[in-house]
Amino acid sequence: MKTTIWGLLGVGACVFAHAQTVDWQKVDDTLGRKPAVTDDVHRYGFARSDLTVNLDGVTIKPALALGGWVAFKPMPGGVMAMGDLVLLEQEINPVMQKMVSGGLEITAVHNHLLRASPATFYVHIAGHGDAVRIATALRDALAESKTPLSVPASSSPPPAIDLETARLDQILGGKGQVNGGVYQVSVARRDVVSDAGMAMSPSAPLGLATGINFQPTGGGKAAITGDFVLSSDEVNPVLTTLRANGIEVTALHSHMLTEQPRLFFMHFWANDDATKLARGLRAALDKTASAQH
Repeated sequence: MKTTIWGLLGVGACVFAHAQTVDWQKVDDTLGRKPAVTDDVHRYGFARSDLTVNLDGVTIKPALALGGWVAFKPMPGGVMAMGDLVLLEQEINPVMQKMVSGGLEITAVHNHLLRASPATFYVHIAGHGDAVRIATALRDALAESKTPLSVPASSSPPPAIDLETARLDQILGGKGQVNGGVYQVSVARRDVVSDAGMAMSPSAPLGLATGINFQPTGGGKAAITGDFVLSSDEVNPVLTTLRANGIEVTALHSHMLTEQPRLFFMHFWANDDATKLARGLRAALDKTASAQH
């Protein structure tokens, strides 16, 4: 039987005492940026700020649908890394070749959006071992694309969010945050997701919470996208509910290989009254084992 990198993790919780200490400064230096830190997870953003992507007349902000990322979580033997990189079609194979030769695993390649120009694709990755080695492999792979490898200094204040965000929070049952002119709400699942017996938590920075993004488009309207994290029995109830509320389902697929319970990721798109869309999203969330209020 083939042993994946994840199979190496099934050694029991007692091994945590022997986990290697991660030199996070070296990881930061290798990747050329600082992470967002949540508990023990360090998440690095790789937004495609170099791209101008249009969809149904909306110029997509990087935080809406172009925000690649990689998260590192300490594990026995180093770290577990997982992430989602945003690439153009012609970048996929050169980046993939470098990642594979650098010891990273590819866990999915697919679209999240429809009709976007230029079309964007999403390559999901995984890795286990020394954090600096993984960071180096990731940097070398991204150098095969035009993904910005340095973070430009911001000279202007972030754009205001022209939406009733408190009302959106109330409807969705979660507290959102502003990121690059986009209002982002994350809703965790009630069940615990594990891989090789290890709890995958916190869920949001590891990409295992439903993510909902609102980009204001004027007059109380917003373009929305993101993904629902679903068990198999939730897929069609959520799909039916989204479509009944004028929200287009644009992709349905897996992001990982060996998680338990098995999860499916449903991406969506609409551009309409933000409050109306939030109600439709909440109706869909109510079909899931989500931890919203």
